[in-house]
Amino acid sequence: MPAGNPNGRATDPGTGPSAYPSAVVRLIDAFARLPGIGRRSAERLTFHLLKSEPEAALSLSRAVADLKNTVRHCPVCYNLADQGDVCGVCADPKRERGRVLVVEQPKDLIALEQTGMYRGLYHVLMGRLDPLDGVGPGELTIDRLLARLDDPATNAGATEVEEIILGLNPTLEGDGTALYLNEQIKSRGVRVTRLARGLPTGGQLEFANKAVLADAIQGRQSME
Repeated sequence: MPAGNPNGRATDPGTGPSAYPSAVVRLIDAFARLPGIGRRSAERLTFHLLKSEPEAALSLSRAVADLKNTVRHCPVCYNLADQGDVCGVCADPKRERGRVLVVEQPKDLIALEQTGMYRGLYHVLMGRLDPLDGVGPGELTIDRLLARLDDPATNAGATEVEEIILGLNPTLEGDGTALYLNEQIKSRGVRVTRLARGLPTGGQLEFANKAVLADAIQGRQSME
C-alpha cells in the first residue's frame, strides 16, 4: 500500500507521490484486492463513489458492515443465514427434509435454487478434499453432515435423512470428495446418488472433453 508523505498525499514506492489524496488511494487499493477487479476498474468504482450522493456511498459502507456483522453460516446446513437463525431453506416446512443435496460452496446452492427444480435440503461442505493443499475431512463440514445422518434431531425439522445427493463439482478433487463421502454415508445405510452429468443441451460432440463424453455414455437414458 502506498505510504504517506509530509504533504498529505499518498506515496507509491517506486513512482513518487500519488496525484490522489490518501483516502482515494486507500479505497482504490481496497477495490483492487477484490477478485476480478483490476486497477483501472478499482479507479472507476472509486470515482463513481466520489461523484455519488453521500447517502449512496454511506449505504454501501453500511451494507458491507452489516454483511460482516450479521451474516453467519446456518447451524444446520452451513448455508448463509442471518446471525442466530437457520437459513431460509432449512426453515421452510414445505421442503423435503429427508433429502439432502451436498455442495461445495454457498454459491453452488444458490445456482441450484435458481433452477426451481429441487425441493429438498442442502449441506454446504465449505470446500472439497485436497490433500496437496492440506485440506482434509477435518477442514470441511463433513462431521456435521454425518451428524445429521446419525441423529435426526440435528437435521431441519428433526427429520431422518433418507437420501444424500452429491452435487460436487466434476473435478479431480470433487470426485475424490464424492468417493470419500459415498463410503462414509453408505456405511450408515443411507441412499447415495449424484447429479447427472453429460452433454449440455445445444452442445456438440466434437467440443466435449473425454470426461464429459464418458459420463454421457455411462448415464445414457432409454428413449421413451
